[in-house]
Amino acid sequence: YIYPQSLNFANRQGSARNITVKVQFMYGEDPSNAMPVIFGKSSCSEFSKEAYTAVVYHNRSPDFHEEIKVKLPATLTDHHHLLFTFYHVSCQQKQNTPLETPVGYTWIPMLQNGRLKTGQFCLPVSLEKPPQAYSVLSPEVPLPGMKWVDNHKGVFNVEVVAVSSIHTQDPYLDKFFALVNALDEHMFPVRIGDMRIMENNLENELKSSISALNSSQLEPVVRFLHLLLDKLILLVVRPPVIAGQIVNLGQASFEAMASIINRLHKNLEGNHDQHGRNSLLSSYIYYVFRLPNTYPNSPSPGSVHYATMARSAVRPASLNLNRSRSLSNSNPDISGTPTSPDDEVRSIIGSKGLDRSNSWVNTGGPKAVPWGSNPSPSAESTQVVFILEVSLLAADLFHEELALQWVVCSGSVRESALQQAWFFFELMVKSMVHHLYFNDKLDAPRKSRFPERFMDDIAALVSTIASDIVSRFQKDTEMVERLNTSLAFFLNDLLSVMDRGFVFSLIKTCYKQVSSKLYSLPNPSVLVSLRLDFLRIVCSHEHYVTLNLPCSLLTPPASPSPSVSSATSQSSGFSTNVQDQKIANMFELSVPFRQQHYLAGLVLTELAVILDPDAEGLFGLHKKVINMVHNLLSSHDSDPRYSDPQTKARVAMLYLPLIGIIMETVPQLYDFTETHNQRGRPICIAPDDYESESGSMISQTVAMAIAGTSKLPLIGVSHSTVLYFQSGRQHTTFSAESSRSLLICLLWVLKNADETVLQKWFTDLSVLQLNRLLDLLYLCVSCFEYKGKKVFERMNSLTFKKSKDMRAKLEEAILGSIGARQEMVRRSRGHAFGSQENLRWRKDMTHWRQNTEKLDKSRAEIEHEALIDGNLATEANLIILDTLEIVVQTVSVTESKESILGGVLKVLLHSMACNQSAVYLQHCFATQRALVSKFPELLFEEETEQCADLCLRLLRHCSSSIGTIRSHASASLYLLMRQNFEIGNNFARVKMQVTMSLSSLVGTSQNFNEEFLRRSLKTILTYAEEDLELRETTFPDQVQDLVFNLHMILSDTVKMKEHQEDPEMLIDLMYRIAKGYQTSPDLRLTWLQNMAGKHSERSNHAEAAQCLVHSAALVAEYLSMLEDRKYLPVGCVTFQNISSNVLEESAVSDDVVSPDEEGICSGKYFTESGLVGLLEQAAASFSMAGMYEAVNEVYKVLIPIHEANRDAKKLSTIHGKLQEAFSKIVHQDGKRMFGTYFRVGFYGTKFGDLDEQEFVYKEPAITKLAEISHRLEGFYGERFGEDVVEVIKDSNPVDKCKLGPNKAYIQITYVEPYFDTYEMKDRITYFDKNYNLRRFMYCTPFTLDGRAHGDLHEQFKRKTILTTSHAFPYIKTRVNVTHKEEIILTPIEVAIEDMQKKTQELAFATHQDPADPKMLQMVLQGSVGTTVNQGPLEVAQVFLSEIPSDPKLFRHHNKLRLCFKDFTKRCEDALRKNKSLIGPDQKEYQRELERNYHRLKEALQPLINRKIPQLYKAVLPVTCHRDSFSRMSLRKMDL
Repeated sequence: YIYPQSLNFANRQGSARNITVKVQFMYGEDPSNAMPVIFGKSSCSEFSKEAYTAVVYHNRSPDFHEEIKVKLPATLTDHHHLLFTFYHVSCQQKQNTPLETPVGYTWIPMLQNGRLKTGQFCLPVSLEKPPQAYSVLSPEVPLPGMKWVDNHKGVFNVEVVAVSSIHTQDPYLDKFFALVNALDEHMFPVRIGDMRIMENNLENELKSSISALNSSQLEPVVRFLHLLLDKLILLVVRPPVIAGQIVNLGQASFEAMASIINRLHKNLEGNHDQHGRNSLLSSYIYYVFRLPNTYPNSPSPGSVHYATMARSAVRPASLNLNRSRSLSNSNPDISGTPTSPDDEVRSIIGSKGLDRSNSWVNTGGPKAVPWGSNPSPSAESTQVVFILEVSLLAADLFHEELALQWVVCSGSVRESALQQAWFFFELMVKSMVHHLYFNDKLDAPRKSRFPERFMDDIAALVSTIASDIVSRFQKDTEMVERLNTSLAFFLNDLLSVMDRGFVFSLIKTCYKQVSSKLYSLPNPSVLVSLRLDFLRIVCSHEHYVTLNLPCSLLTPPASPSPSVSSATSQSSGFSTNVQDQKIANMFELSVPFRQQHYLAGLVLTELAVILDPDAEGLFGLHKKVINMVHNLLSSHDSDPRYSDPQTKARVAMLYLPLIGIIMETVPQLYDFTETHNQRGRPICIAPDDYESESGSMISQTVAMAIAGTSKLPLIGVSHSTVLYFQSGRQHTTFSAESSRSLLICLLWVLKNADETVLQKWFTDLSVLQLNRLLDLLYLCVSCFEYKGKKVFERMNSLTFKKSKDMRAKLEEAILGSIGARQEMVRRSRGHAFGSQENLRWRKDMTHWRQNTEKLDKSRAEIEHEALIDGNLATEANLIILDTLEIVVQTVSVTESKESILGGVLKVLLHSMACNQSAVYLQHCFATQRALVSKFPELLFEEETEQCADLCLRLLRHCSSSIGTIRSHASASLYLLMRQNFEIGNNFARVKMQVTMSLSSLVGTSQNFNEEFLRRSLKTILTYAEEDLELRETTFPDQVQDLVFNLHMILSDTVKMKEHQEDPEMLIDLMYRIAKGYQTSPDLRLTWLQNMAGKHSERSNHAEAAQCLVHSAALVAEYLSMLEDRKYLPVGCVTFQNISSNVLEESAVSDDVVSPDEEGICSGKYFTESGLVGLLEQAAASFSMAGMYEAVNEVYKVLIPIHEANRDAKKLSTIHGKLQEAFSKIVHQDGKRMFGTYFRVGFYGTKFGDLDEQEFVYKEPAITKLAEISHRLEGFYGERFGEDVVEVIKDSNPVDKCKLGPNKAYIQITYVEPYFDTYEMKDRITYFDKNYNLRRFMYCTPFTLDGRAHGDLHEQFKRKTILTTSHAFPYIKTRVNVTHKEEIILTPIEVAIEDMQKKTQELAFATHQDPADPKMLQMVLQGSVGTTVNQGPLEVAQVFLSEIPSDPKLFRHHNKLRLCFKDFTKRCEDALRKNKSLIGPDQKEYQRELERNYHRLKEALQPLINRKIPQLYKAVLPVTCHRDSFSRMSLRKMDL
């Protein structure tokens, strides 16, 4: 690019005003030698020979703004130059004067000393044409006899810029390339710039030019990178011969390479792939680098021979080594293509015969022609001929030299080599593979492929790098991470080309270094994490499985391995001890296992150590190590090479110890069962057993490692392992995700391992360990349960919301709009918000937002996820089923393991309880039937609880909507009955369990379908009728009996379904059903439980507690019949203090069954522990209801039981809870609320059973009359129609005749608990007054003429007292009214009641502690305020102004008078109290109150003092004391 800038002709004589410059690129001096290389402007020809600048008018020193673009010829000579000709252009054309006159000339030679001349120039301009041979000189040279403008000063400024892939335009690179070229061409002396370098001086110059490469600019280095590296590598491999001496440039070249690569890496940050490799460099290794091979070329004496087969089409430009590094470039966990490394290399070489002759490194120019070929067109053909007789000179091999240089280097060079270790590693590997390929050594045995010396270098290199990693991981974390992965990839590559044993020894070296360091570290997790990455990369080798020798059995290496089949097919148990040991070795991380399967051993040991609960500080790595194993297994699973089942079994053998390791971690796994049922997982073994010797799988290996006997590097196990079994410890739990991955691994191994091997191993396991295995399977069932599409949709909207929240939070954090305070405020608000999650408008809002921003997964994706989840669930459960089958076979072989069967059954039942696919259930039922027929006594004698569970599960599946499941379930149920019948001609147990199960299903299950269940029952009946063997027995009748009972229960269910919406009716119905089972305790218990459940759902905790107390009383009744133990409750009587209703549970009627009968009282609750459980639940419910006094009563029954069992732990818990209960009573004094009671009457034929019934309803505390009225009106309105239902507003007796016939009337009245005076002595506290309530009262005001309210003297009041059939709280929330009585008060009695109430209020406000001035003033204002209508004064005036004429009213009159006396006294006290409480601002108010009081007192004085004389007249004159008695006793007579 040429940029003419300015010209100064100010000092030039003559006319030169309108100036233009003509630019030409010349290859000679003749004017015709201009080359057509100047790019034309648009709409001109493509190339032209000259270019003009625009004319600048009337300016002797113009500026120019043109850019002229020239295409440089590939080969430049000294004669190429740029010629500038300056013209004056005349504007008015005169006669015979030319249009343009040349006014000056100047030029720039293109090459100077072989270098392209570019940059800023300030050139002198000559007035006349330059002389001959000017082009080799520059115009600055004063040529003789030439005239110059302005005395040979520089007057023309111009800039020349080159863009070239041939000319480096960098002095350092130029010098280096020139020297190397000189060596190649053997042309001495070399001219570089103004220097001439002789041959004897060449060596020093070459070395200095190599070290000076560092000073070169980055851009040319990048542009000529491939060539530069090629030349450096060539100098390493073929040391040149200078002046007859071989000069070794290896070290210098290595240093130069290291520094160049580091420079690139640092400056091209944005150019790295995910492993931190610079893409320029990796593409160099991948496409460009090749071993410089030699072939004879016209030898000249004394010259140095070396050449590459650069451009031949036969020779591949690159070796696609190691499956095009698919491993390194992408996820190392994905395995590559299944071929042997050797075939792979061959196939790649075959396919990649690319001709790279046109690559941009080799574009024209003598510099770029690869060494040894001459730039003539025939080069191509000659090379092809030569290539057939390639012979290597006896020179160093690049990888050997590289390894050597790397091992010996030190200081900064070593540092930069470490920084970019990956580059040298990959270079070395590629060089090794080329070497093997071109020397046809790919078929040679691996041991003899490389010389000893090279192997030693590699070993030394790996060892030092490992020690670098270990010593520097805390300081240069990032660098060490890179180094660690590079080393791992290097070893991974070596496994493809070198001897496997040798590479394993290298891995072992690395491990040893890490382990020795681990012992001394306080927090090893960083280093262990590095080691995990290292191991993961090494294990991602495509032949990982083969490297582990999966086919060799674990035998002493000396003997030849016997074939698998013979070793494992001896079904007769074990012939020898040796074999016994062998099976154990296969399942443990034993020394033989780790020797045989080296890499797998490392992986599993890593897993075992990190998951070990004692491994301090490794908790963060759980996920990482579990993912590593998980990814390995998934790569095996998807690998077509291992698709054959036998092969898979071999692969699975490498992972057998995994089962043991995972069994160790059972206590730490995430508990997936919790979501399923409240009871948590059924750990068959107490947690402390987990630590006991027999339970452990790792112990012996760990111990061996510590003793130092292990022949393999055992991973650094923290010192605490020695104490492994002595400490009881807290387990840290894994995350759900990690646990899930771990369980998937377990299932994969169980699925693919050889069954016979598994069975033999199970035979060796202790009962404890087998139980632990069953626990694991139980967990697996919960973990992989199918959740259904809804869950995915829900999760989807959740993640959607989460991402939005996160975004909002992030924005806030970044914009800084929220401080800590606001954050806190927002959090506390957030809680309030969360609680309204289900309000209608929030939902709408989120829906709307989801539609606007489609972040959601599509329907199809959700469908797909759900499908995969379903398939996984089925697969997982089938594997679990297979494993259970193997366990059962083991048991039937050994017969010592009967106790395991319970655990098997538990897992089986648990899997039936989860959501399962039809496919799985068919197999599951088959297994269950087999299990029952093989071991019938298991169900009917030992695991009775399981029998109940089984019946429940089978019944649930009998009501399934899928036909196949129904038929299987009914078959299973029928066979269960038959089995039970065959044992003892009676299947009472199953009958009982089935009836109970159905009852609890009906009571609890929401989506229960009775139609399908009826079909299943029909199937069972048919089975019974057609069963020929049992036709003669009572069996068919008994089955019919049972089915009839079940139909009855189903009919109840139908009713319950109708009342699903009406909680009171529903509970009434359940209550009725339960009452119907008075004779069968098990079923009554089931229904009481159902009721308790329903109450808890509706937060009626007091009622739920009552149901549980009734259950406990029922159990106690039958327990006392079964066993006579002093400390057990005698029966219901013991529970009387808790509730007076309990007595209805007593078993006294004639038809009571004796508990000894088969199948009666066989449920799990009819035991001492069952009773304890019920009572504990009852106490918890009472506590939730706030009835702490009842909690105490419940514990009074429990404490003797625990005392008798000397169970201090339970007793301490109970007393703790009692302390809590009593302290709550103290704290909540005055703040407790239990319930509000209403009388509800139903009138109208629409109500059916309810017509003319009256109930007392118990509603939650602080329920207003309006609330219950609204609820009932709304509910029945929906049922019968809103216009039909009417609420009667008053509480007067209802007259049926006046009601409309087609309407439904509800009368609701607020009632209060009512106690007689004598009762009040016992009912002191708030609890006493609100517990065990049977009588309620409400008042109705009326007047004789029919109005409700009238004047004081005509106001009557009716008190209605109701008695209920049971005391509240009861097992239901509404109880029938059984008795009703009325008391009518006359007006004066009403007045007396009012005055007593007012006086009480005054007294209460006065003596309140702490005092409440507001309350006091309110009451005072109401008592002494003058304006009070119907106030005290008016009452006194109406009733006390004259003595009544009717002597019957004397007593009332007197009573009212005394009330007023008391009242004035209380007013005075209240005023005095108020005076002491008020501040100065209320002084005036106090005076006003006092004035009012005195006025009131004066007005009342005469009325109060007027006694009724008849009541007080003396009968006899007073004579003696005795008479005073008689007078007192006669007073009444006198009336």
